[in-house]
Order: sequence, then C-alpha cells, then structure tokens
Amino acid sequence: MIPRMPQSCCRPDYDALFDEKMANGDLDDYRKHGAQGETLELIRAVLERGVEGATLLDIGGGVGVIGQELLAAGASHLTDVDASHAFLEAARWLAGERGTADRAEYHFGDFVELAPAVPPADVVTLDRVICCYPDWPALVDASVSHARRLYGLVYPVDRWWLRAGAWLGNLFLRITRQSFRFYIHPSRSVDARVRAAGFARVLRRRGLLWQVVLYERAAGS
Repeated sequence: MIPRMPQSCCRPDYDALFDEKMANGDLDDYRKHGAQGETLELIRAVLERGVEGATLLDIGGGVGVIGQELLAAGASHLTDVDASHAFLEAARWLAGERGTADRAEYHFGDFVELAPAVPPADVVTLDRVICCYPDWPALVDASVSHARRLYGLVYPVDRWWLRAGAWLGNLFLRITRQSFRFYIHPSRSVDARVRAAGFARVLRRRGLLWQVVLYERAAGS
C-alpha cells in the first residue's frame, strides 16, 4: 500500500491554493468543454503513440482529465498521485461518474516521497506540475524513472518576462503568508535530464506561456 503523506513544515501547503472551489471549477469546465489547450495537445500526442492496454501514471493529475481521456482511449489502468486533497477527491468523483473507478487508484502526497512505493507505468504525465515544485531535478528523476515508454510534460517556457512575473507573483504569496511558490525552471536543463535517463524527445510545442513536450524511451535503454 502506498503510504499517505502528512503535511510537513517543509512542504508547500498545496491544499491552501488548490482548494475545493478551484477543483469544482475545473471539474465543471471539463464537463462542459472537455480537455482543452496544452492538456489536449499532450493527450493527442500520447494517443498518436498508442495507449491500448497501457498503464498510466498521472502525477499532479488535477481533476483527472488526462487519466480519463486515456482510459477512454483504451488504457488499462491509471495511478493518480496528487498533493491536493480537493483535486484528488474531484478526480475520484469523475472516475465514478465515468465508470472507470475499477481501473483507477488515487494516492495523496508528494510524489518524490511516495515514488519508491509507486509501480512504474507505460505512460507518465505531469501537466503543469514541475512549475509547482521547488526541487525540479528530484521530481524529474523520480518521475522519469517510472516511465517505461512515454514521458509527457506541460510546463512554462523559460523566458525572462515569465521569470519576472513569477517573482512578482511569489512576492504576493509571501506577503499573504502562503507557502506555495511558482517556478520557471530551465528548459534546457529539464530536457537534458530527461534525455540522460534514456529518452528521446518526439514532440515539443512552445506557446506564449506553456510548452508541451513528449519523450519516448530510446531502444535499448
């Protein structure tokens, strides 16, 4: 059994920002409009490589959009790990609503800490997750090591004006005494770290704010 991680003084309080109101809003939006934007781009990219019978690991899965879309496309099983109670509960609710609860499992906590107890999967996705985590090398290492075939990311493009915006946003969070911070991690370093783990980049689409990147494990690695 994957242990449930308690909140610690050293871990951001994700529940304070990613709360029930935000989760319900995202859930309603998905029900009305389906997958959108960069999330939809990542889903389509994964589907182009094939998911029939594949196992999934969605880290920071939000209300469960990626997991539900890929299960509907023929994936066999989903493991969703999230550090927000509200979003994890929304994802569970959506699985029950879609009739996929018997093919999904949900675990609360910091994936870096839970990783040793989480089984690997054919497809691993992190949609807008590494930008919420201070120690990106630890998160990338822990997550990419769990990917048997595909590894997909959505994270901010590395531009100076986004870094400036993140600094201002984090200043406001500091003033309001919130522990959460937003990060613009170096794209080249993230890419190099994933490649060093034995993956080749098969897709990269850069927008104004976000980039969608998909990697596939290289033959023999």
